[in-house]
Amino acid sequence: MAPPMIDPALFDQLKDNIEKDSSIRKDLEQIIEELNQNVSYTQGVLTKIHSTPRSKYPALLSQVESGIKKELETTTRLAQFASQYPYYKYNYKWGRTLQDAIATVLLHAWLGGMGSDSKPGEVGRLLTLEEVGHVFEVPVNLKDRDAFHITIEEYLLALISVVEDLSRLAMNSVTLGDTELAVQISGFIKDLHGGFQMLNLKNDILRKRVDSVKYAVKKVEDVVYDLSLRNLIPAKDAQ
Repeated sequence: MAPPMIDPALFDQLKDNIEKDSSIRKDLEQIIEELNQNVSYTQGVLTKIHSTPRSKYPALLSQVESGIKKELETTTRLAQFASQYPYYKYNYKWGRTLQDAIATVLLHAWLGGMGSDSKPGEVGRLLTLEEVGHVFEVPVNLKDRDAFHITIEEYLLALISVVEDLSRLAMNSVTLGDTELAVQISGFIKDLHGGFQMLNLKNDILRKRVDSVKYAVKKVEDVVYDLSLRNLIPAKDAQ
């Protein structure tokens, strides 16, 4: 008896599935590329903080806010599109870009952005994971359904990026004569480092990135210590 023939429909179906997956990836990559461009613009504007006196932050933050607005619009499109498909099948494609977008929002808020007419923003404010989700208008840390969301890991990695920016800002703020900001950044980074030490991190990438925070702490502490030796800040603020 001759063995059964392979049904050609099997490969037709596989071909259709491959083409469909390819089309999904192409559409997804276009949205992610647009988000990446928006993030790059916002990061470019934020870079100006290193040469901008704090008195001129409001005008700069207004420019940052326009970039973030575009980020949020694109993220909304990404969330709507990605939520049609299994989250863990494609999330690796947008992970880094979304982290960078979150970092711009976190840094913008820390610098005094994200305020309102009734409650102006203040320097040193740290948005929580839930507040970040509210800004992006997407769920966070989803466990009950398969849909686009912001993970705890993405939030923490974005926060580490902010620490790196702030450690650089601490040194540049001294150059601009703003020793008070350097001291504030030092206290903030030390508090964050203490918080990270409390976490039981399983993600290898996250663990390695967290290690960099202690170096940021040391770098900023050295800046503040040097200022205190030169009597440029009150001793109590250098603690």
